[in-house]
Amino acid sequence: MSTLHPARRLWLRLEPIHSIVYFHRGPSDALRDLGLKGFWMCYFAGRFAPLGAVGPEAVTALAYGFAPPMVRRALPDAWELANPAEVVAARMDAASKALASVPGVGDAEGLDELADLAEAAAAACSFDGRALAAGWAGVAAPADPMGRLWRAATVLREHRGDGHVNAAVGLELSGLEATATFVATGALPREVIAPNRGWSDMDWHEAHDRLRSRGLVDDQDLLTEAGHTLRDELEAATDRLASAPVDALGSKDVARLVTLATPLSRALVGAGLVPMPNPIGVPRS
Repeated sequence: MSTLHPARRLWLRLEPIHSIVYFHRGPSDALRDLGLKGFWMCYFAGRFAPLGAVGPEAVTALAYGFAPPMVRRALPDAWELANPAEVVAARMDAASKALASVPGVGDAEGLDELADLAEAAAAACSFDGRALAAGWAGVAAPADPMGRLWRAATVLREHRGDGHVNAAVGLELSGLEATATFVATGALPREVIAPNRGWSDMDWHEAHDRLRSRGLVDDQDLLTEAGHTLRDELEAATDRLASAPVDALGSKDVARLVTLATPLSRALVGAGLVPMPNPIGVPRS
């Protein structure tokens, strides 16, 4: 019996399904076909399109861990090239097709049941203070089970992510400081995540100075005892704030969802579509 919080077990199994849009070329190619330019413009436009033609300030706040100049290179220019509704439709269609193309995913058993369970979990989310999750929840579900599964997995991961941001802000961490403390746990090398967040070496240096002044990291930029305590508080709060979906499903249906999703997530990792390690921070399991 797993000792992980049920909400974390759910995330571990559904995150690789959502993450197809970052690591399979199909979703980015679909947005380039609309006129968007480059991976990161596709990333920011694709992820935030349900909120409309939102500007870089709001996206920087919601994305939390990305450097503002990195966001400004993509937005608002993306909305001059493609409208948000087109971006949402193209991303969802491409995600479904990408998943369906992977052996062990597209031909998985129990796909309709898995989509039903994931949608039931997503329907139980509370969206107070969770703008990005609310945006995706407002997107109509497609008819096909693969598309339904991807959309539900996306609502659930953004619900969890929004809650994680709220918890980190409550612990007085900036986006870069939260990222730096995660790296300081040893779970992920800085070299993996730094190129994907856009902060300069000076930004990282200053963030570590701030964390050191709070007694959270030592001279080697590793977590102190206080730093470990803070990270434990952050992860526990993240799980707690993500509990509504698993509470609504109940232990039996959560276990069934995890059972059905496990072969799919492992097939995606096995196919190299979720690299290990990865900048998302999802581990091999």
